Amino acid sequence: MKTKIYRKDFIMNIPTPHIAAKAEEIAKTVLMPGDPLRAAFIAKTYLENPVLVNNIRGVQGYTGTYHGKPVTVMASGMGQPSIGIYSYELYNGYDVDAIIRVGSCGAFHPDLHVRDIVIAMGACTNGNYASQFRMPGSFSPIADFDLVRRAAELCEARGVNYKVGNIFSSDTFYNAAGTDMEWAKMGVLGVEMESAALYCNAAWAGKKALCICTVSDNFLHPEENATAEERQSSFTDMMEIALGLV
Repeated sequence: MKTKIYRKDFIMNIPTPHIAAKAEEIAKTVLMPGDPLRAAFIAKTYLENPVLVNNIRGVQGYTGTYHGKPVTVMASGMGQPSIGIYSYELYNGYDVDAIIRVGSCGAFHPDLHVRDIVIAMGACTNGNYASQFRMPGSFSPIADFDLVRRAAELCEARGVNYKVGNIFSSDTFYNAAGTDMEWAKMGVLGVEMESAALYCNAAWAGKKALCICTVSDNFLHPEENATAEERQSSFTDMMEIALGLV
């Protein structure tokens, strides 16, 4: 029998500083795109009876049902500090069990093309988010294996081109040092800006997390790159795979 560990710093008042929803208005599983407009698109396209439960700072969050199961879709904003705030409040204030990031990434791998899917089993980073946990070494943020396994199975069933592996969570979008392709030498599949912080918060809270990204930009094939509108509403394979995990 597992013993649940409660930490005093997990006690939060509801609503939280950044989420206006009542406790019962957030589902146990949350899909978390970065873009508030993508959150609205997912909710209005796929959820039955979606209700806007948060709009603080324009970070839209909707709760409804998908095939009868409650699900919340809420934006995270951009970067590790932003998703760090929202995922912390969801895990530790609203007692959410699982957060599935549905984002976009730039691809490093030659076999990945725009609209292919990356399932992030682990997250490297040039950020310092994990230092707050005061570990006596380097912490390796990883996803929940059951979510990884099931997401891969859904990709297989749909015939979607995908890869499972490491992703790079960068704290810099415009990198003065170059394109980050050095990470490709270590087998890292692509770059985004949020997963490492999400995985750290999940580990700290004893909860589940997964990042599923659609390739929106390709460093090896830049002619394929998606537009902002396409990133918002056309990455439906990723959205439907994530909803299949609820």
